[in-house]
Amino acid sequence: METQRILMRSLAVVFIASVIWTITVSAHSKEKVYTCCTAVSTVELTDPVIGFRMQKQNLPCLMAIIFQTERGEFCCDPRKFWVQNKVMQFMRAQINKSQTSTPPPASSISEHTHVTGSTQSTESS
Repeated sequence: METQRILMRSLAVVFIASVIWTITVSAHSKEKVYTCCTAVSTVELTDPVIGFRMQKQNLPCLMAIIFQTERGEFCCDPRKFWVQNKVMQFMRAQINKSQTSTPPPASSISEHTHVTGSTQSTESS
């Protein structure tokens, strides 16, 4: 009789532990956050682009061009003609900027340089 009581308590503990473990595992799997584009916009972006990067498809992440603007980042469909044009325009502007800019000074006095009244960090991020 005592053996049956111990066995029933042990089974109850194992059952409760397995329920708790199942709930914990399912709760953690719902908290996954993806830092990639899981959807893309087909609407043309009109904000000035300050940068972009390409994202390869790796589910749940989709193939996308991620444009960086002052308002934030936007996931866009790389197959859209306007997206390809915007990338080319940005790259041409970067090439023109690098060809017309003067080389940086050999030494810098501080890590910040004043440019037309604003402070610009010389460190790249």
